[in-house]
Amino acid sequence: MEDPVKHTLKRQLRRLATERPYQIVAASAAALAIATTTGALLTTADDAPASQRTATTVAEMRSDVAASGVDVQDASPSASAAPTTAAPATTAASPAAKASSNPDLTRKPAPPKPPATKVLDYEYEAQNTYYNCGPAATRNALSATGIDRTQEELGAELGTTEMGTNSAEDTTRVLNAEVKGSPYRTRMFAGAPSPAQMDQLQADVVKAVTDGRGVVANVVGDATDTDGGWHSYGGGHYIAVVGYKDNGRTVRIADSANPADPSYWITTIDLANWIASRGYSA
Repeated sequence: MEDPVKHTLKRQLRRLATERPYQIVAASAAALAIATTTGALLTTADDAPASQRTATTVAEMRSDVAASGVDVQDASPSASAAPTTAAPATTAASPAAKASSNPDLTRKPAPPKPPATKVLDYEYEAQNTYYNCGPAATRNALSATGIDRTQEELGAELGTTEMGTNSAEDTTRVLNAEVKGSPYRTRMFAGAPSPAQMDQLQADVVKAVTDGRGVVANVVGDATDTDGGWHSYGGGHYIAVVGYKDNGRTVRIADSANPADPSYWITTIDLANWIASRGYSA
């Protein structure tokens, strides 16, 4: 007995070939696909394998359709075209792209290099008493930042007496009370400065002056400036450092002791030795 599904499909194909020959190509493809699937579903233990039954049905249907004079496209599963739609490709971000999008990995520009020479625009004032060198030096340094204080006001803050001002720790404290951000730090020398301490003094002066701040140093003894001038303070003295040149190897001193000789240049090494056993605020 002829398989009912095969019989039905063959009858439909004959009718289409007679009534609507222009639909036979599409109908035959659909019919062949249905026959393939249905043949597999109708397979039982007593039947021939589904692949053999399906192949037989397809061959018979091709013969019937060919008899109608219509060309049939091969619609067997093995000839089916592969899907043309592919999943979108995922492109991994390159390390450079990740670095540019992550602010923590983005290289930051280097800070600008300090100028080789810089002298602050400050207002000089000589000390008004023999013991007011501390307040005068602090006042001269502050003037470079636009802060105007009298020696009397600063002397009260520094605790200055006829014995003078105690140490660089006092000038640091008062400078930080006046300058926003408290940028000053005290550096003390226990004795003759080491090469590392000299280098640190040079770096501190360059940074402070580049930032627009004067440095206050507590010196003692003798020193000679670059023009051969001799400066001697056996009992100690305070001076302001208001500039540098040659990348900080030479510094500009504002000295309140003598208004006839208000400023001069001295090497940073000589200044470090002049500070020996004392300290500075930068």
